[in-house]
Amino acid sequence: MPKTGSERRPLTILLAAPRGFCAGVDRAIQIVEQALEKYGEPVYVRHEIVHNRYVVEGLEARGAIFVDELGDVPDDRPVIFSAHGVPKSVPAEADRRNLLYLDATCPLVSKVHNEAARHFDKNREIVLIGHTGHPEVIGTMGQLPDDAIWLVETVADAERFQPRGAAELAYITQTTLSVDDTNDIVETLKRRFPSIIGPGKEDICYATTNRQLAVKEIAAQCDLILVIGAPNSSNSMRLVEVAEQSGCPKSLLVQRARDIDFATLDGVGTLGITAGASAPDVLVDEVLNAFRDRFDVQLKEISVTSENISFKLPKELLH
Repeated sequence: MPKTGSERRPLTILLAAPRGFCAGVDRAIQIVEQALEKYGEPVYVRHEIVHNRYVVEGLEARGAIFVDELGDVPDDRPVIFSAHGVPKSVPAEADRRNLLYLDATCPLVSKVHNEAARHFDKNREIVLIGHTGHPEVIGTMGQLPDDAIWLVETVADAERFQPRGAAELAYITQTTLSVDDTNDIVETLKRRFPSIIGPGKEDICYATTNRQLAVKEIAAQCDLILVIGAPNSSNSMRLVEVAEQSGCPKSLLVQRARDIDFATLDGVGTLGITAGASAPDVLVDEVLNAFRDRFDVQLKEISVTSENISFKLPKELLH
């Protein structure tokens, strides 16, 4: 029940910017929406198009059907591959079945795939810094033959890593990692293998980096930071970690306003809010309104940079 003005205690909210959707997520969602317009219902999507249940349920309501594998897709309907990327075996199977498919892989993930292929072609031993089981890692490792890529998750892994003996080593990274944690792993690899070859341009995507910088900017000023995002969203979970590593006493992940335990706000005078790269603005607004219903909110947006990046849609949707 909303409180009246006289009952509300003051609460300062620092709203981090940039936050929310990145260009890769926006492109992936547009691909599903435009495929529905062009091909009609249903359109199939292999795995969650992005890691956000609100987005997925909204697309389901419009006629998208999300499946685990291509075997669940009928021969006469289009299928879309998620923004996280897929192993090469997936489009190969789609080609074998003559399926119409659209690849919504984020172009920055595709960049990592291309880097891996170039290193492999030059007979380099490849280290991938990433998280076991994440769809992006599965997709990247699936670009090359089994055992072509070593997965390293932590500094301890980097210390233990023993190459097979290739003349050259190279490393690539998942795009949604903690910038600081990844730097520590990279520095460990460089100390142990001074000639290891890295990306020409950092693999961690601009959106991940910018959202972490924005959280670092507000962390020390906040008593609590809420990250709006999904528990299976790597970039959202990294924001929770970065907030606490950067001086905020406590940080929590919430998927939307109904998940907030307002008892955690006892003693909180300054609250930070951000959103992972797959969380839409509507969920940020929903959370802000929930706080306005209960507190006398003073809202301040703290911006560290602006973003104006966009990615083209697949050529199949441009005609």
